[in-house]
Amino acid sequence: MTQPNILVLMVDQLNGTLFPDGPAPWLHAPNLKALAARSARFVNSYTASPLCAPGRASFMSGQLPRRTRVYDNAAEFASDIPTFAHHLRRAGYQTALSGKMHFVGPDQLHGFESRLTTDIYPADFGWTPDYRKPGERIDWWYHNMGSVTGAGVGEITNQLEYDDDVAHHAVAKIYDYARGKDQRPWHLTVSFTHPHDPYVARRKYWDLYADCDHLLPQVPAIPYAEHDPHSKRIFDANDWRSYTITDEHIRNARRAYFANISYLDEKIGEIFSAMAATDQEAIIVFVSDHGDMLGERGLWYKMNFFEGSARVPLMIAAPGIASARIVEPVSTLDVTPTLAALAGIPLDEVAPWTDGESLVALASGTGSRGPVPFEYAAEASVAPLVGIRDGRWKYVHCEIDPPQLYDLESDPGEMTNLAADPDHRDEADRMAQMVEARWDMAAFDAEVRESQARRIVVYDALRNGSYYPWDYQPLQRASERYMRNHMDLNVVESANRYPKGE
Repeated sequence: MTQPNILVLMVDQLNGTLFPDGPAPWLHAPNLKALAARSARFVNSYTASPLCAPGRASFMSGQLPRRTRVYDNAAEFASDIPTFAHHLRRAGYQTALSGKMHFVGPDQLHGFESRLTTDIYPADFGWTPDYRKPGERIDWWYHNMGSVTGAGVGEITNQLEYDDDVAHHAVAKIYDYARGKDQRPWHLTVSFTHPHDPYVARRKYWDLYADCDHLLPQVPAIPYAEHDPHSKRIFDANDWRSYTITDEHIRNARRAYFANISYLDEKIGEIFSAMAATDQEAIIVFVSDHGDMLGERGLWYKMNFFEGSARVPLMIAAPGIASARIVEPVSTLDVTPTLAALAGIPLDEVAPWTDGESLVALASGTGSRGPVPFEYAAEASVAPLVGIRDGRWKYVHCEIDPPQLYDLESDPGEMTNLAADPDHRDEADRMAQMVEARWDMAAFDAEVRESQARRIVVYDALRNGSYYPWDYQPLQRASERYMRNHMDLNVVESANRYPKGE
């Protein structure tokens, strides 16, 4: 069969509850709404881990963090773990990445044949948490609430500069594919850092939400003492006592966040326009690495398994996949086996070590997806947390915390923990048995602690004396671009024109 081109559009920290069936009607996102109209829309899709690096490693490999050993934002992604880029490249694809993937370690490609930009975050072990020091804040890299109190308008920021560059290189690559110099099918991942905090947006997008009815959360802040233990740890990690958060701060932060969704929509539209102008088609996947609590319950950012943090948008437009709203819970773990299925690539060699499942049958109405697992062992935790979404139920387990059980059909805001409710004992016991069958929590904890201890030693050593960074350095072959004296001008002009002239 003819292998289809594949375009993966990834965004960062996009709350999946804002995509109840594609973008919420009140969001100004015409390009994403047009994509939704022709996509399978998985409205209960969950990250494998609600933090950037572990969530992305799991998305690319189809493996949970305990398998990848990418537990946090400073854990190395081993180069011997196959990603969807490896599988596609092995099957004959040219593979490229424009943007963020938060790879940690010396391998900054992980199957991509080319990488068009550097990353926005460091590639070394400097952000390693330390379970031996519970409650320790590392102020220079931990989140704090300054992103909320400082929210507002900005015409250029560190992140806007980055995403402008990501979109520019992605569009240029689309045009390059059209020139046909490489006849292999192509795969391009375009990965933006917005709408990740800080919550700062350009005026043109900010103004779109002047009269927005959604600038305050549905569930207002809960007093600190009434939160579950892990949420308290998140508050402490975010240095909440040093800030006074007002309703105006909340409105500004949420408004800028929504505005940056519209900014992303415009950038994605530029990519779609380049494809249309060059008559190119591709399977399109739209996904986020994790969500953002956006002030619900008083929580911000991610790092937990509540819906705002753990639920992400996932839309797939592909031949043979009908446009439909699919409510069965799925995972970002499922992207790799789904892409392989759509490209006709068997994964038999690695299937025993894969946690994801192909969604092709589910999207076609002929299959189902089993219970969805997720893990977290990073900042604000002092022992690994695991969870399962099974039908209407969500269960969260941590060895040092009371369990949590929520009925998402009757309680979508997750306000009532049913784990200790006698009327739901059977359901709590069933979910607890599922956790016990899947995870050895003592071994998981020991593995995380060993990894942290090793990395702290290595980081301290490598920053002592001459420092060699692992951060990706994009290679620009200037002597092979435009016109140079070892080239024939006529060939250069003809080869780089689309459509071809006489």
